[in-house]
Amino acid sequence: MTVKHAVTYELIKKDSRTRARRGRVHTPHGTIETPVFMPVGTQATVKAMRPEQVAEMGAGIILSNTYHLYLRPGHEIVREAGGLHKFMNWNGAILTDSGGFQVFSLGKLRKITEEGVKFRSHIDGSPHMITPEKSMEIQNALGSDIIMAFDECAPYPADRTYVKNSYERTTRWLKRCKEYHTNIENQSLFGIMQGGMYKDMRYESAMQIRELDLPGYAIGGLSVGEPKELFLDVLDDCTDYLPEDKARYLMGVGTPDYLFEGVERGVDMFDCVLPTRIARHGLAMTSHGRVNIKNAKYERDWEPLDPECDCYTCRNYSKAYLRHLFKADEMLSSMLLSNHNLHFLIKMMENIRKSIEEDRFLEYKKEFYDKYGRF
Repeated sequence: MTVKHAVTYELIKKDSRTRARRGRVHTPHGTIETPVFMPVGTQATVKAMRPEQVAEMGAGIILSNTYHLYLRPGHEIVREAGGLHKFMNWNGAILTDSGGFQVFSLGKLRKITEEGVKFRSHIDGSPHMITPEKSMEIQNALGSDIIMAFDECAPYPADRTYVKNSYERTTRWLKRCKEYHTNIENQSLFGIMQGGMYKDMRYESAMQIRELDLPGYAIGGLSVGEPKELFLDVLDDCTDYLPEDKARYLMGVGTPDYLFEGVERGVDMFDCVLPTRIARHGLAMTSHGRVNIKNAKYERDWEPLDPECDCYTCRNYSKAYLRHLFKADEMLSSMLLSNHNLHFLIKMMENIRKSIEEDRFLEYKKEFYDKYGRF
């Protein structure tokens, strides 16, 4: 019997010289044009942004964090509120991660077993355990459109024995996630490829998760501290291991160069906290490279952050004003810089989609790199 998934992928066009592809991801809360950058709303909010602002700049999907929402306010409270969409007043699609990366990042505060992960809350030290089933229970309560399988993200560097045990456990956990997840009409489960920096294990992981015939697959465990050359070398093969008729998601990537390189290798979806995080530190991405608004040279600079940008910030404020806000520790600084950075990446992805449609992706990539300069 054919299973009708809540989320489906539609391939529209392939670039003739690379593996870049133009597509659409159809969800219960709208259709997402791909390749796409997805803003991150860790705690049911994209930091320093109102949901209406995020939607107005063209974001049709955002991410939220299973681990954080489980600890605070609690998934049952979100369920009682009518689900995450209603709780945070977001009408677009939502993807929730599994909580795996966060609990593994806790280091000595967690212990991995075959059953799941025991850990202590980073908020109050209280003990908890997340299993594949618990992750599904939390994400079912949150009501997100795309839910991620509970996985183990191997650190970098890690030896072959550790990584082999890790990706094999991730496969076993994925099977448990699929068995527990029954809300397939409203939510779609994506599997996650692991395997560290070992290409043979990446291949084995992909073959194992493909057997479950899920509506989408993610590439996890990359951009975790490895050199860029190694990142690209491993990513080169990862997309080839995943089905062409399913969405491909590269987790935790948000710098312009990594987005271009991912698209060139056939990735459809990306996410990262980077644009709002660097905004809080006074950094902006512009068409001519990064701008550090803290620099004294901007004290009397009456020009916008980026003359080529039509975001709210660039239409209304000068670099001098933005520098003043940051130096005065005004919260409007984070709001305006976050608005710009998110708009910049969303617009960049829109231009990437157009370049694929016009079969000029490599030309646009070169134009962008020549202007942006060093990454």
